[in-house]
Amino acid sequence: MFSLYKKELQGYFLSPLAYTFIALVMLIFSGFFIWWIFTATSTQVEFQFSYFFYYNILLTTILLIPILTMRAFAEERKNGTEVLLLSSPLSVSKIVLAKFLAVATVLVIAMVLSLIYPLIASIYGYVVIPNLIASYVGYLLYGLAYIALGLLISSFMSTPGLAMLASVAVSLILFFVELMLGSSFLASLPVLSDVLYWFSNQAKFENFTQGFCQLSDLVSYVTEIIVFLLWTIISIEKRRFSRS
Repeated sequence: MFSLYKKELQGYFLSPLAYTFIALVMLIFSGFFIWWIFTATSTQVEFQFSYFFYYNILLTTILLIPILTMRAFAEERKNGTEVLLLSSPLSVSKIVLAKFLAVATVLVIAMVLSLIYPLIASIYGYVVIPNLIASYVGYLLYGLAYIALGLLISSFMSTPGLAMLASVAVSLILFFVELMLGSSFLASLPVLSDVLYWFSNQAKFENFTQGFCQLSDLVSYVTEIIVFLLWTIISIEKRRFSRS
């Protein structure tokens, strides 16, 4: 599995994809950071990074992560290399996990580079460390959930372009559905509201940005990631079975 993971990771860095993703993530971070500095009301700023991370992760998951996940399986199908992949001695679960870890590694690299902003903030202001750590944990889990979703969508598509468009469309739909959580209609339906909250990445992520790492939110994120990966394994397994 490690050899496939290494091959996938090299594929991202031997093409513009990883560099484009990291550059855009850093550009978004820079934009919000500069805006925050210029709108500060005092010279000694308390940096909690709550809204900073919230809007950043929305743009990252809706627009940027599909750039990485679009090629995972759709490109294999387009280039005709899917047959070689499915006939390899590796199990489908290891193939999916290797591709997932490769994309996750690119995300982690971008997150590590973004640590420069809290470092700068600590020099000119006060960084709330618990909020910062919780925000990074939430950022990673939120991103991993959408990476798993992107892989699932890529497993259905025949070209990377379609996979990216479908991922963006699904992410936007989920975004608008999650906005309904604060509506008066759902407030009158507590059971439905609780169910939607369980699947709401935004609501859980807001808790992380406020410094709260609740076990229920952690379990929900991990469950979501596992479910998407299992569905991807089933999708690829069906294709392997149909070819055999």
